[in-house]
Amino acid sequence: MINLFNYNQLQLADYFASIGEKPFRAKQLMRWMHHFGVYDFTQMTDIAKSLREKLAVDTEITLPNVQLEQVSNDGTRKWLIDVNNKVTDDKNGVANSIETVFIPEDDRGTLCISSQVGCALACTFCSTGAQGFNRNLSVSEIIGQLAIANKSLRSESGYDLLSVNDRIISNVVMMGMGEPLTNYDNVVTAMQIMLDDSAYGLSRRRVTLSTSGVVPAMDRLKEDCPVALAVSLHAPNDALRDVLVPINKKYPIKELMAACNRYLEKAPRDFVTFEYVMLDGVNDTVEHAHELLEVIKHVPCKLNLIPFNPFPNSGYETSKASHIRVFRDILMQAGYVVTVRKTRGDDIDAACGQLAGKVLDKTKRTKTIPIEAVA
Repeated sequence: MINLFNYNQLQLADYFASIGEKPFRAKQLMRWMHHFGVYDFTQMTDIAKSLREKLAVDTEITLPNVQLEQVSNDGTRKWLIDVNNKVTDDKNGVANSIETVFIPEDDRGTLCISSQVGCALACTFCSTGAQGFNRNLSVSEIIGQLAIANKSLRSESGYDLLSVNDRIISNVVMMGMGEPLTNYDNVVTAMQIMLDDSAYGLSRRRVTLSTSGVVPAMDRLKEDCPVALAVSLHAPNDALRDVLVPINKKYPIKELMAACNRYLEKAPRDFVTFEYVMLDGVNDTVEHAHELLEVIKHVPCKLNLIPFNPFPNSGYETSKASHIRVFRDILMQAGYVVTVRKTRGDDIDAACGQLAGKVLDKTKRTKTIPIEAVA
């Protein structure tokens, strides 16, 4: 059975053409699946009955299953989603699962989406990276997170999915489990669905992809699907970044900064957001702040300082609030826009760097892997 949730509108049009149907059927189906959240072919009333019957035989519309939904004291919501592939995954009684987080704010609702089961990049301060890597998520598993959250939130709010256009989820960030750019094709297809007016109709400015710095894929993304870009920098020099973000050994800071400037040629925003996790005594000194200013001085950017969110056996501690303030002030005095990310959902382990899910680790490591394995 073909899962139609894996296709963007162009791919759906190709599929319909292959079975002798008009391409406009793709737009109709996109609206039913994504805009209205209808997955039963019998309810798709503007599609010919004969085609609906054909689709029911050869295709399906399948989303991953929700195992658990948690709500934080601050309103943050987290879904644990089953993505176990019973054909390819190890069958030892522990299903692979991912985590997706919704963060409500006064002026927006942001959904943080995962792109992989685990992560191969092994950033030392990240709970996901400590779990190892199992596999890439399919398009349906990526866009399915948005579909699940959208339907859950709208239904809970009493919205009629068939008639109300209010967007509870106004922003999407590809900042969950995994490195999006090492699952390039599936992530780009999923983002194209997010941007499609027949589906979710999100603005390129409201979809943000966060990368640890996979330079060749950044150059491809600029051409294929330029959305807002966030870069996980976390260190002001190569020696330290090699430890914190090991992919830096392959794509060092100078190459990364050049790639950021190339990306801005077609980006929907005129700046890159640099994310910088604040680790006590590791990267948070006055000297580090001045070194960071030298690194970013030729890249139009904003900075997002992220107080480290602890997880067991990480070996790191959160920077002291006074150190974060000093670090922030040095950057601001140099003329940069700097935000300090407010920790949200930490009581349900939904804060930045805490997403874990359950991962059957195929990399067979706990801390590091060769960079060549993810190139």
